[in-house]
Amino acid sequence: MERNNEPSHVPAPGAGDAGVSTEPFAEPAAPVSGGSFAESSIPTPAAPASETGVPATVEPERHFVHHSYIWLGSLRAIGAFLVAIVVGLASSVPGILLEIRSVGTGGLFGVLAVTGAVLGGIVLLGALVVVGHVWGYRHLYYEIGEEEFSLYSGIFNKKRMHVPYQRVQSVNHTATLLQRLAGVCTVKVETAGGAANEGATVPYVTNADAETLRLELFARKQAVLAGRPIPANVSAASVLAAARQGAVPGASVPAGASADMGGVATQPGVTAGTSMPASNGMLQADGARNVLDGADEILQDVRGVWGGMEVDTGQVTYEHGLSNRELVLTGLTSGTSFVLIVIGLVGTLSQVAGFAFELLGSRASDAANAAFAASASLPIGTVIAGIATFLAVVAVLWALSALGSCLTYGGFRARRRDSRIEVEHGLLSRKFHGVDVDRVQSVIIRQGLIRRLMGYCEVSLGKIDSVGQSGDDQEANALKTGLVVHPFVKMDRVPEILAGLVPEFADAPTETRPVARVALRRALIRRCTWAGSGLWVAAFTAVVQVSFMLAMQQLPNMQADVAPYLGVVNLVFAVLYALAVLCIVLDAVGAVLWFRESSFAFNRHFMTITNGGFSRESVLLPRRKIQFGTVKSNPFQRAARVRTVLVTTAAGVGTTLSLVDAGQADAEAWLDWVRPGGNR
Repeated sequence: MERNNEPSHVPAPGAGDAGVSTEPFAEPAAPVSGGSFAESSIPTPAAPASETGVPATVEPERHFVHHSYIWLGSLRAIGAFLVAIVVGLASSVPGILLEIRSVGTGGLFGVLAVTGAVLGGIVLLGALVVVGHVWGYRHLYYEIGEEEFSLYSGIFNKKRMHVPYQRVQSVNHTATLLQRLAGVCTVKVETAGGAANEGATVPYVTNADAETLRLELFARKQAVLAGRPIPANVSAASVLAAARQGAVPGASVPAGASADMGGVATQPGVTAGTSMPASNGMLQADGARNVLDGADEILQDVRGVWGGMEVDTGQVTYEHGLSNRELVLTGLTSGTSFVLIVIGLVGTLSQVAGFAFELLGSRASDAANAAFAASASLPIGTVIAGIATFLAVVAVLWALSALGSCLTYGGFRARRRDSRIEVEHGLLSRKFHGVDVDRVQSVIIRQGLIRRLMGYCEVSLGKIDSVGQSGDDQEANALKTGLVVHPFVKMDRVPEILAGLVPEFADAPTETRPVARVALRRALIRRCTWAGSGLWVAAFTAVVQVSFMLAMQQLPNMQADVAPYLGVVNLVFAVLYALAVLCIVLDAVGAVLWFRESSFAFNRHFMTITNGGFSRESVLLPRRKIQFGTVKSNPFQRAARVRTVLVTTAAGVGTTLSLVDAGQADAEAWLDWVRPGGNR
């Protein structure tokens, strides 16, 4: 009997609701001064007992954000307003210039008066922005309670966000160049939530407070999971230090806990207070450095005006960076910035063309015809020079894109700190990502065409993410790149990196199961017809050509106008048909490469899925991280005795991996394996 669309549900740890809620709150009566968190987080005596013998409730201390929230936040908001005003008024500049030329002295005075009124409005708007930030600063603070982290915000519409410690997924920091110079950053506490979860974002926190907050959150998370929450207003660092010295009975975490306690690594059979030793008792690091690391280390050592002293957040057992070669190749092969620059250039040229047509008015059509006629009579040398100039502009844009990518990955470091994985990079805008290893869903190895030819790859970790509202978060979720732990590394170094960062993923299956033999024929048919690009390019060209010919037959005037350029039109159609044939050939080659390299494998605890082609992606994931397992087939697949394997994890906001045309027997064996208890 066929088994189609049969899911197997395996709950992953941490899946479920985010545990974050918002509700109106009443302000406490007495505000606490906004001092440094690191200074205020000191051990306090136990709560005094009331007359009834019940311990009195200890209210958590308020921790206000740094006062740079007012100055830097206002500067950022004013800058955004100015950019919006400039962009909005840009389309009116030609009309204003024409108006100034046509009016007399009285009209010029009116234009100057309007300009002064606009500038005065901008100044008034800036003052209102500053006042708003001053007012908002007095209502923006957070509390570290016994079982949850609370963030308070809002002036008129007040909001209190609850983040239970056991739901903390990762604690990330970002800092712009101005923030780095000031020594502050924005902290985002992510939880294992879905589309309704935005995470808790605390802006403008000093570096020392951000590091202490990260230590507190991870330590309190493990304490709550162990059933021994740390009291409010008691520093988790002091509890950890006392636990190491044996001064706090019962403060250790029971053996078997899997998450770290903010500087104390715990594994099965290892009690709290025992640091995880590095390999051979030494710190593992590849020592890779590049020319940008020195500048980044200067910024890190200075720590900004208000950064504060560095806080020890745990023991590092492995760390790697980027060499000069890896940094340069990462920049040259990163096409995102280049595409954005080209799009911006095209948009600018379109805007300039629009201004020109607006200025020319009724003469725009005559000017366009004259330009077209002049271009048709250009000598071949001029055409070649124009092409060379265009290629030079593209090369310059590519170099700028590569430089931007190098600055983005400047000072790159990926490390294993106790049972956390930390990645930080960025010379101008610094980004820090820290995640518990138990929240890592998969290991992803990607190879684009250029990386494949050079024998390099990108290594990233799939993790549970919350959905943010900022542009950066939306872009990361859309690309689903995961947490990149090395952007450009040789394939033979991948096992070393994974052994240092995520040794928990060391038991990778080695016996692969390739797709069925019939999959090659099916892939060729699929990719060279409806699933490919060549057929659709040819169909589009044919439709345009037929429409053009019918229009010429029905409109004699058009035939007379187009007759001098008919050779050029036919050449364009020929080029499009040649492009369609080339696309079909490339689709066929990609189908063959996909067939030769696509496979899946599984053993007792792990499985891998590899999809090949011009680019290749391999995903390694633990069995216990699989949310859903599905085997499905359509009538054609059933006739060919093949199946599609679908694996859903909690990485991102829900990621489904698929392998098309796996053998029926292999797919059914995998479905039995993925069921609860199927590997016993």
